[in-house]
Amino acid sequence: MKIAVIGATGTIGKAVAGLLSNRRHDVISVSRSTRPGVNIDDPASIDAFYSALDEVDALVCAAGSAAFGHLSDLTDEQVRLGIDSKLMGQVNLVRKGMAALRPGGVFVLTGGMLAYSPWPGTAAVALVNAGLEGFVRAAALDLEQGRRIVVVHPPLVAETAAAMGMDPAPWPAASAVAEAYLIALEGKLTGKPVFVAGYGPT
Repeated sequence: MKIAVIGATGTIGKAVAGLLSNRRHDVISVSRSTRPGVNIDDPASIDAFYSALDEVDALVCAAGSAAFGHLSDLTDEQVRLGIDSKLMGQVNLVRKGMAALRPGGVFVLTGGMLAYSPWPGTAAVALVNAGLEGFVRAAALDLEQGRRIVVVHPPLVAETAAAMGMDPAPWPAASAVAEAYLIALEGKLTGKPVFVAGYGPT
C-alpha cells in the first residue's frame, strides 16, 4: 500500500511510519517541513498538500494539538486550539482528501482514550477525541467505492509519560501503539474506533 503518514516526526507518527516501512508498505512521511508538507491547522495548507500529493491507498494522521486545563481555568483560546487543530484539522484532511484516496483506501485518524476515560483537567481534549469518533461514524456512511475511515484511540504513550516526568510503566510504548494503526490499515473496519491491545474501554 502507498500510505501517507501525517505527523511522522511525532512519537506515535514516527513509530507508525517505521512499522509500515518494515512491513514493506510505500510510506510517505509528512510533517510541516517535508515536501509535500502540511500544517493541518491551516485549511489552505491542506489544499496545497493535496495538490502536491499523488493518489494514495491510505492516509494516517497522527498530528494535531489540544490543550489540557481545569474546566474553570480553560480560556477560549485553549478550547479553540483543540477544535481548530486536532478536530477540524483531521476533519478537513478527510473532507478535502477524498479525491486523493484510491477506491478501497482508508483514512486513519487519531483520537485518544480520554474520550472514554477522562482525567481531571482533560475536558477540552476529551471533547475533541469524542467528536472525532462521532465524525468517523457518520463520515463512513458517505464514503464510496469501498473507501473506509477509522479512528485510533491511543492511551498515553510511555515515551510521552517519561518526557512529562511521569512513570512510564503503566503505558504502552509507541511501537505497541503503532500496531493498532496497522490493524486499522490492514483490516476491514469502517466507521469504528480501534484501540491499543490491553488499553480499550472497560
